[in-house]
Amino acid sequence: MKQPILLAAHNPSAMTGPGNNTYLVVGSVGAAALIDAGVGHSQHLTELADRLSAERCQLRHVLVTHGHADHASGAPALAAHHPAAAFSRFPWPGQDEKHDVAWRALADGDTVSVGDEVMAALHTPGHSPDHLAFWIERTRTLFTGDLVIPGRSVMIHTSAGGNLTQYFASLERLLALDALVLLPAHGPRIDTPAEVLNGHLEHRRMRERQVLDAVRAGRATVEAIAESIYDGLDPALMPAARENVRAHLEKLKTDGVARAERGQWHLL
Repeated sequence: MKQPILLAAHNPSAMTGPGNNTYLVVGSVGAAALIDAGVGHSQHLTELADRLSAERCQLRHVLVTHGHADHASGAPALAAHHPAAAFSRFPWPGQDEKHDVAWRALADGDTVSVGDEVMAALHTPGHSPDHLAFWIERTRTLFTGDLVIPGRSVMIHTSAGGNLTQYFASLERLLALDALVLLPAHGPRIDTPAEVLNGHLEHRRMRERQVLDAVRAGRATVEAIAESIYDGLDPALMPAARENVRAHLEKLKTDGVARAERGQWHLL
């Protein structure tokens, strides 16, 4: 297999940074798979078509890491241009229907063959309930979706199924694989997987300590806690910061450390 080919989705924003990465995996016998669907931007579609032509291959699979719009909403445009491709993801009822393609369901441990290359789907919830990572054991290459973002923290979208306890477990699962390379959906290639994965775990532990300190100091609402921890943050990113605070509070509740009464949080 050739090295995966990075194709930008051309969707920069406050939340996506420079925009999403999608990856073209070219196997033998003229077959290729695309990791994540992007947003249907015309430049992304053109660059994909050009690379398929240059590699003399046909798009056989589109493998979506999770159902958030920046990863999945480009599926209908891709399907229109590549009718022979199969579109696959972990089911998320209520979200799958937003993008009008015939989704094939992937479960944890399922494999997808691209010519002579095999990718395994790993259910890695936390950022979202349906999140998948894709693992090529032969080269120890891991497509990590939104589980890690070099230089940034990952939003745990609690009000839409995110779960911090699951996120911790998913990062630990990836660590155990001892990958050589991580290919994230945002940011550059990662050649120090253990360092970056451990860094994300420690960042979340640090945030948990900050949340505990804020509640001890009498800040009892999500908004007050977020403002104390993320002082000076770009206002456009504050909704994401509040989601992360909710995620930590819900984890503390599950751990038996905190409880909420009428929107006010207290330590036990």
